[in-house]
Amino acid sequence: MEQRTIEALSYDKPNYFNNREISWLRFNQRVLEESINPNNPILERLRFISIFSSNLDEFFMVRVAGLKDQMRANFNQPDNKAGMTTVEQLAAISQLNHQLVDYQHELYQQQTDHLKTEGIYIKSIEQLTEVQKSWLKSYFSEHIFPILTPIAIHLYQPFPLLANRSLNIAVRLNASADEQDKLTIVQVPELITRTIQVGDSNEFVFLEDLIIYYISLLFPDQEIKSTTVFRITRNADMTIHEEDARDLLVAIESELHKREWGAVVRLEVVEEHADQNVIEFLKRIFDIQEDDIYLQSVPLDFTFLDHFYHQIKTGFPDLIYQEVQPQLTSEIIHNKSILDQILKHDLLLHHPYQSFETTIKLLAEAARDPNVLAIKQTLYRASKRSSIIKSLEKAALAGKQVTVLVELKARFDEKNNVHWAKKLERAGCHVIYGISGLKTHSKICLIVRKGEAKIERFVHLSTGNYNEQTATLYTDLSLISAREELVRDATHFFNYLSGATNLPQLNALSVAPDLMLNDFLALIDNEIEHQEQFGTGRIIAKMNALTDKSIILKLYQASQAGVKIDLIVRGICCLKPGIPGVSEQIRVHSIVGRFLEHSRVYYFYNNGAEKYYLSSADWMTRNLQRRIELLFPILQTNHQTRIKQILELSLKDNTNRRIQDSDGLYESVKPEQNKPMINSQILFQQFANEKND
Repeated sequence: MEQRTIEALSYDKPNYFNNREISWLRFNQRVLEESINPNNPILERLRFISIFSSNLDEFFMVRVAGLKDQMRANFNQPDNKAGMTTVEQLAAISQLNHQLVDYQHELYQQQTDHLKTEGIYIKSIEQLTEVQKSWLKSYFSEHIFPILTPIAIHLYQPFPLLANRSLNIAVRLNASADEQDKLTIVQVPELITRTIQVGDSNEFVFLEDLIIYYISLLFPDQEIKSTTVFRITRNADMTIHEEDARDLLVAIESELHKREWGAVVRLEVVEEHADQNVIEFLKRIFDIQEDDIYLQSVPLDFTFLDHFYHQIKTGFPDLIYQEVQPQLTSEIIHNKSILDQILKHDLLLHHPYQSFETTIKLLAEAARDPNVLAIKQTLYRASKRSSIIKSLEKAALAGKQVTVLVELKARFDEKNNVHWAKKLERAGCHVIYGISGLKTHSKICLIVRKGEAKIERFVHLSTGNYNEQTATLYTDLSLISAREELVRDATHFFNYLSGATNLPQLNALSVAPDLMLNDFLALIDNEIEHQEQFGTGRIIAKMNALTDKSIILKLYQASQAGVKIDLIVRGICCLKPGIPGVSEQIRVHSIVGRFLEHSRVYYFYNNGAEKYYLSSADWMTRNLQRRIELLFPILQTNHQTRIKQILELSLKDNTNRRIQDSDGLYESVKPEQNKPMINSQILFQQFANEKND
């Protein structure tokens, strides 16, 4: 083992790694490119533009903000993989992102041109008829004008504290001869739809355009010199010093109030009619650099396209995806007890193709079964209307012992989770918050029932969250089992989470940060040994992101030993495939499609005694070293066959799959001539339907 570790270090060179942030931007580019995928209906293409923007907002609020914090602390050391300093990373991010934002506007224009062919128009007000303008003026006077509150900027009124991601108009008013020009800020109301439908037509105008067009009504008898539309993005990362937080719930609530008012990390400005003096003023006020300013065409903030989609989709069903109906699994009889059936065999679910309703029914059955004594569960992200949480409440109210670990530090779900924690406590659940300094990202539920002869235990393990909403949008795999080795480990795991015990020796489950990284390295080492002895080394791993350096170095070592490796990595991938003498045996694939690929699947050939694992963890340093995660085996033969089918079909996808080259760039995989198109997501849906016919 020591010799192999030394060998792996020879691959530790900056040019063998993709920078994490640039790799993420390349992933977001793949999302954006779905807006020109002809296989996607027009309105769905617009939604990909919206997703690109939403992703980018979070990237600036967390990743760019973190780099800027490093700069302010005079930290400019190279990152530990690609060797880029903080300054170099920020410069590279700005350069690439300016290109991507320009490309986004180009693609938006293409798709709105397609909308015109369907009779849907997003127009400037100047393009409307006088009758339509009259209608808009009345609409503005009745619905918009009463909400607006111009805030003047002067000596006695400091610059207003504008909310994160808010859209604003800076209005410069012409001054009298003995005064300076006046500046006023008008915030575009967030609770009004950005795209205003003009009467009963399929013509729409932007809310900010409407405000600007009739802005003289806000400033009677004053000359308006310029109107500059701008949007700011703030640092929204939260730092909780848990050892200093006597009550984590209170600490999280306190930090949530600060999120809207962090330092500005990006300023977006509509270039048309922008006032350069105003831009310079905003630059000083927000203390930002030139690279942080994005001059753009109309409109700003493409996240509005998601609302626009819902605004018009009913009238244009041919322009959206056909509805997918998740199927009930055929592995169980649905009008009989799920728990009783799980005593006889495991159950594997593939979401969203198979319904999350089975998981909901499992918890509902446990809540009402008088023989169920206890339910223990982790919650990372729950939906706003959660049937899972209702079942946990009912179970507690029925006198069952219900223990719920609520992860309050789940980024951007903190407020939601604080709400659920309080609600569960009021119902009588024992709510815990995990281990200080670590996020609990594991997805596990343990049910304890009094059987006829002995205590029975059932465990639900998943790659995804207990969230009904995302279960229709994300691809995930989950397992329900009563296997002794799994339920025994699950019992020990919950005792560890509650702080009652140290983590004991486990037989089937692997836990991060204590064991999982070493277990993965050992599994890769095992393939190296089999390759050297028998020439059979084979690894297929599917995940959201790959950043952990020790894993990457070990994979490089495996590649040089001849192990054939396929990595299906949706997002960030710091590993570079195809480097001569380093990674020739590694291929990196990325699938971006209708559903967000979220399942984590790890396959090792093991010289024919194949090993299949599912996990809540990606091969990221944060998952393996700073989170509590679970890796669990798939042991039932028919389920192993299904997992292998999922992996193999994903590797044959020629519709949504891209392959990374040795420079970190991705190229779409196209069907060969006279070969059928393979869309893995559509085929998985067909398989689910066929099993229920």
